[in-house]
Amino acid sequence: MGRVREFMEHHYRHFNARETVDASRAYEAHIDAGGKMLMTLAGAMSTAQLGVILARMIREGKVHAICCTGANLEEDVFNLLANKEYEIIQDWRALSAADEKALYDRGMNRVTDTCIPEDVMRHLERRLIERWKAACVKGERRIPSEFLFEILGSGELVEHYQIDPKNSWMLAAHEKKIPVWSPGWEDSTTGNMFAANVLQGVIPHHQCVKSGTEQFEQVIRWYLENNGEKDGQPSVGFFQIGGGIAGDFAICAVPSIIQDMQRDVPFWGYFAQITDAATSYGGYSGAPPNEKITWGKLDVDTPRFFINSDASIVAPLMFAYVLND
Repeated sequence: MGRVREFMEHHYRHFNARETVDASRAYEAHIDAGGKMLMTLAGAMSTAQLGVILARMIREGKVHAICCTGANLEEDVFNLLANKEYEIIQDWRALSAADEKALYDRGMNRVTDTCIPEDVMRHLERRLIERWKAACVKGERRIPSEFLFEILGSGELVEHYQIDPKNSWMLAAHEKKIPVWSPGWEDSTTGNMFAANVLQGVIPHHQCVKSGTEQFEQVIRWYLENNGEKDGQPSVGFFQIGGGIAGDFAICAVPSIIQDMQRDVPFWGYFAQITDAATSYGGYSGAPPNEKITWGKLDVDTPRFFINSDASIVAPLMFAYVLND
């Protein structure tokens, strides 16, 4: 037994700790039974460098699809290219408005304790604009991740890597050819860049980037192909980090198939969520898993876990458990 796993088994006996171990055991059992796992990433998990262990999860076949915010999509690549230029502010809670303005004037965009240099964003923008323009000319249409995968696959950025490439989850996803969807991509730096360049006439039109509904269609098609029913395997598992659009977008594939398409399909076969949002009145991010039963997302007997904690702490522990570290 791995040391991390042994530690968790010995010490994590009650409350959120017990739930974390139980969710990890069920995740492992789901994969061992031949089930696929879709993971969703909200918040700033890429800037938190979750890729250090998430990349291993992908490469070792523990994650089979990802749905993430546009920020998580791009920030893994930003980190790959500029990690040594990032600045950590340990007393970030003590920053004044004037301190924040000074960071802005220096081109340092802050995410909690981590400042991302704007230069890397412009470095990537030039290459994305080339791809977007070329796609428009050729009449091609792709989802946002596919443009980044093309750049990563070209090898043109290798000389600029500032971390070990094994720690990039986007590189791992590209290598393993797993789908990566990013609903609401326009709410991201690269999404903003795209819209601005269309507005200025640099990019001819918007049509080279597929819409959110087209991405949702892809999620549905992927679910129909991977739900395990024809092979006698568990249905697809759903591992949600945070809340918001990344999670709700993907999980809606099942009720859409059943209710909108009028097709029988298994419910999600496993569900776990890590969130620091408290269970509340009308709040999605803190909605407990049993509420999803009423929406046709989960079944009564679906293994389901709700871990109310900090994902930057809990997710690496769970992944380490599954990887037998």
